[in-house]
Order: sequence, then structure tokens, then C-alpha cells
Amino acid sequence: MEFKAVLQQLNKDKKEYAKGVGTPLLVVAALGMVILPLPPFLLDILFSFNIALALVVLLVTVYTMKPLEFGMFPAVLLIATIMRLALNVASTRVVLLEGHNGADAAGKVIEAFGSVVIGGNYAVGLVVFLILIIINFVVITKGAGRISEVSARFTLDAMPGKQMAIDADMNAGFISAEQARDRREEVTREADFYGSMDGASKFVKGDAIAGIVILVINIVGGLFIGMIQHDLSFSRAMEVYTLLTIGDGLVAQIPSLLLSVGTAIVVTRQNESHNMGDQFKQQLGNEKSLFIASGILITMGLVPGMPHLAFLSLGALLGYLAYYTQQNKLKLAAAEGAEAESMASGTGLTAKQEQKELGWDDVQQVDVIGLEVGYRLIPLVDQSQGGELLNRIKGVRKKLSQELGFLVPPVHIRDNLELDPNAYRITMMGVSSGEGELKHGDELAINPGQVFGPLKGVETKDPAFGLDAVWIKPDQKDEAQSLGYTVVDSATVVATHISQLLTNSAALLLGHEEVQNLLDMLGKSHPRLVEGLVPEVLPLTTIVKVLQNLLNEGVAIRDMRSIVQTLVEYGPRSQDPDVLTAAVRISLRRLIVQDAVGMSSEIPVITLAPELEQMLHQSLQNAGDEGAGIEPGLADRLQTSLNEAHQNQEMAGEPSILLTSGMLRTVLSRFVKYTIPGLRVMSYQEIPDERQIKIVSSVGQQ
Repeated sequence: MEFKAVLQQLNKDKKEYAKGVGTPLLVVAALGMVILPLPPFLLDILFSFNIALALVVLLVTVYTMKPLEFGMFPAVLLIATIMRLALNVASTRVVLLEGHNGADAAGKVIEAFGSVVIGGNYAVGLVVFLILIIINFVVITKGAGRISEVSARFTLDAMPGKQMAIDADMNAGFISAEQARDRREEVTREADFYGSMDGASKFVKGDAIAGIVILVINIVGGLFIGMIQHDLSFSRAMEVYTLLTIGDGLVAQIPSLLLSVGTAIVVTRQNESHNMGDQFKQQLGNEKSLFIASGILITMGLVPGMPHLAFLSLGALLGYLAYYTQQNKLKLAAAEGAEAESMASGTGLTAKQEQKELGWDDVQQVDVIGLEVGYRLIPLVDQSQGGELLNRIKGVRKKLSQELGFLVPPVHIRDNLELDPNAYRITMMGVSSGEGELKHGDELAINPGQVFGPLKGVETKDPAFGLDAVWIKPDQKDEAQSLGYTVVDSATVVATHISQLLTNSAALLLGHEEVQNLLDMLGKSHPRLVEGLVPEVLPLTTIVKVLQNLLNEGVAIRDMRSIVQTLVEYGPRSQDPDVLTAAVRISLRRLIVQDAVGMSSEIPVITLAPELEQMLHQSLQNAGDEGAGIEPGLADRLQTSLNEAHQNQEMAGEPSILLTSGMLRTVLSRFVKYTIPGLRVMSYQEIPDERQIKIVSSVGQQ
């Protein structure tokens, strides 16, 4: 049994060693062709294999969906070039040694290309060979090389922007860590591929130059060998060696031309998953252009002296293609309109169907969070059509639920024919909270504040934050990222807008059911803490109000244990939600400060001058109703001064915190929430003992 196991292991090892030896053997064989003489029969097989390999590579470049799917193309190009040059050396040796024996001395393939393809006329063969060289070297290779250089440069320049966009999507919850890793790997592969293609295009260029040099060497060397060693006349030597050299050159240049075309196809393809034939059909199948071209060809065909059959038949064919394309588009538009109408019907009942009696089920409840889209944006939310918005919204809900501390309600999505076809509307509790307009299929390039040039497109504003932005085509994405723009697709625009609105209105999402679920979850791990809280200590309504106050002030409610402990302690003393909110904030002071300034031991703060604080205290005491006691003129001056101090902090890249007394904190927090977004208001009691404060500005100081 042990001997049998050893044999099985040896067979397994042998199979492992046998894997992947094809390419090394091919390279070693190419070196052998350079050193050892090859018989004509073997040359025929290798030349045929070289042509077949070039054809296969060309067809793979045509049918590959995106360039990165053929990532080993640069290596294939290098190996094919080395093999072809080695064959040139081997065939040159045979031509010069055996060329005086006849046209088939170097094999049937070279003979066929030297006699059949060019008719045995070496002058014609020389012209055809030179034309192939010019086409390959001057036109295809030079253009492909230039495109490779530009693609490699722009791809490398755009890498930092792409990496930042991936990190931003992951931080926003739009993609998972695994998806982010895959996208980073794809960006790296793309940069490596285009960098390799830039170098591989030099192989093709060098191969074309080598073809010209080898041609000259073979003709000159053949003349000397034929006339001096074999006593051939000049005309006979010229005829024999030139025909063999031209045949040898054509056998090598045709695969070279095929690989050059393949290289040009790869570097000119867009890095998107599209079939090349479908792209030609979609982008060249413009019926207006086809109609005009058809009319021009028919007009030229009617001119006396022109080849009527060729022009008229081709013009008629283009006219038929234009008509066929137009009819297909009309049918597709009609089908989309019918589908949108059927989706808009809602109930799915026709006029002939009997409607049942109305009931309470027919009364629609107001959606906590709703998203209404125009009919052209339906593919954005339809997963069967590749819509990604549902997954993006799910990611936003997950991220916000983890940050805020409670489960964010689902987003109810429906179509609305009253909206513009490309518009969407976000509602909360049935009230419109945000609107926007998209260009489905385009991408939004957002100006983050500093870019290095303008973009061609439709100028607009980012609906979430109001930043300057431009709608661009997908093929402009790399250019936009290289200029410093942040580029996102339509689904990301909507998801970011929803995330921003939900973050600012988190208190509206928290109701009695959500709070009861939070208490039930806390009760599983801390039953004694929750036991008797509701209703013995506080009613559920008061607890809901306290948590809503915290969310309104930008404080997460993740630490429910500390919150409930504080409510249990202070609940018997006061039922006022504002007093309880202030007490809870003090218990959460470390979390609040950490969210504001991170781990820094020093907290930069804006304070009010003592005279101003005293004035505000007196105003509130005289008014008796908090929030209504600040005199309008004083409120206007206070807002102007606070806004100026807030902007100075933002320009310095530091957090903006207003530090005041506990009595003023609640009033000032409500005062600046909508007038100065981003300014946090904290009381002196909310500063942890281990942190130091640094006064950066004093408002109202004379």
C-alpha cells in the first residue's frame, strides 16, 4: 500500500511539473531555430503555425469583451515576435545556403508566397512587400504606439483619483471591503496592462524595422553568394534570391501585420464589457447619417460616366439599413412607453375588470422614507435591467443604522409620471425633502473645490451638497479624474442625496416602535437596568423625546446603556425632556468630544464674551420662554459673528465648537442648527476632565 501511494504521489508530481511547460519550450525552440539549421519541411510547419497564431490572436482581440480580459496580450505579442524573428533567421540561413537549387529550396510556403502570391515577378513582389511595410510601420504601428503611450499616461495619472473614489464609496457604505479590494485590483491590473501595452507596441515597431533590414541583407547577400560561390549570372541570382527573399518577407510580414492590427484594436477599445460588433452597430447605426450617405451615393450613381450599378446598389442598401434602424427604434420606444404606462397603473386593474368594494386596505399609509422616480429612471431601480440603486440604498441604510444606533426604516420606491422623466424626489413622512435630476447613462463629475481644468458637458449642481458639477459621458471619466474631479454614477448620486437627508433628519425616523425595540434589546443584556423604567420612572414618550433631541443635535444613540442609566438616575427628579437631554449629554461627553475632535487632547473652542453671555441670560429670563427671548437685532449680530468665527475654523481645517453655559446651550444649539450648519454647541460641563480647551475666538469681545 505504501508503494502504491508513493507511485500515485510521483504521478501527481509529474503532472504538476508538466503543467505550464509549453511557453518555456516555445522560447527555447525559438533560440534553437537561431542556432541550428532547420529542414524546409519543418520551416513550412513553423511558418504555418506562425500565421495561425497571428490569426487566433487577432480574432481574440476582436471578440474579447474588454481589453483587460486579454491581459496576457503583451506577453503573447512578445513571444510571437521572438518566434517570427527566429524564423526569419532560420529561413535566411536556408535561403542563402540552398537558394541556388531552386524556388522550393526554402520550403513550399516560401515558394508559394514568392511565386503564386506575386505571380513570380520579383519587381511586383518587391513593391507589394514595401507597401505592406509602409502600412504596418507608418500607419498601424505608429498610430497604435501613440495611443498606447497616451493611454498608459492617462491611466497612471488617473490611478490616485480612482483609488480615492473607491475609498469614498467604501466609507459611504456603497460597496463592501471585498468589493473595494476587487476594484482596487482591477485598477492596478488596468495600469499594469496599459503600461505593458506601451512597451509591447515597441516590439511591433521594431519587428517592422527588422523586416526591412532582413530584406536588404538577404538580397545583397544572395547576390554575392549566387554570383561568387555558385557562378550564377547577375540576372539569375537577382531573380532567384529576390523571389525567395520576397516570399520569406511576405510570410513574416503578414503575421506581423495581423498582430499590429490586433494591437491597434486592443489599445483603441474602451475598457468596458461590450462586444465589438454591438458597439459598431450601436454607434455607427445612426439612421440620419445612413439616410444622408444613401442620398449622396444615389446622386453620384445618377451622374453620367459613374459606375451606376456599384453606387446605386450601395446607396439602396444604406437606405434600407437606415429605414430598418429607424423602425426598430420606434418599436423599442413604443414598448418602453407601454411598459411605463403599465407600471404607472399601480393597481393593475383594467376598465373591464370589476373593482371590489373599498376597505381600509385601500387607505395608503404615508411612507416614512419614499423615493419617487420619473419613468426614464426606472432602469436605475430595476435589478433585472442592471439597476444598482437598490443595493446602494441598502448600503446607505446599513451604514447609517450602525452610525446612529437604530434601524433606519426601508425606502419605499415608486414611479411617478407627474415628475419629469429624468427627475426624482425624496420624501419623508409624505413631505418632499429633496429633488434632483439625473442623466441616466452619464456620470456626474463633482468639483471638490480644486480642479485643474474644465470639462465638456452639462453644468449642474450636486443635489446632495450643492457643489459645482458637470454631467459627462462615461468615456470622459478618466480625463475627469485626472483633472481632480470626483466622478460618480447616477445611482451613487441618488444614494448620497438620500444619505445626506437621512443624516440631517435622523430624529424624524425615530418613533415609539424603534425606541421600544432599543429598550427590548438592551433588556436582554441588562434586564435589571431596563426593568421598571417604563412607565414607573419615565413614560415612553419622554424617552422618545430625549433620544430625538440627541439626534437633532448630532449625537448618536449607540450607547443606550449610558443613556438609560442617566434617565434612571435623573428621571425621578425631572420629567422635562430638555433637562434630561442635558444630563444625558454630560454622561456621553467623551463620545461627543471624540466625534468632534478625535483623539486630540486639546479642544479648540469659540466662546462668548462674559458681557454677551450675561445679556443672553437676562433676555431668556425676562422672556420666560426659551428660544423666543433673544432680541432680533442682537440675534442678527450674534449670527454674523458666529458665522465668521465658524468659517475661520473651517479654513484652518479645525473643528468648529461653540462653548457656553448649560442654560444657553440648548437655545444656541437650536439657533445655529439651520443657520450655521457644522457648528457644534457644547456646555462647560460636557468637557471631559482629561481634555484641555484652547480658546481660538471670543464672540462679542470688545
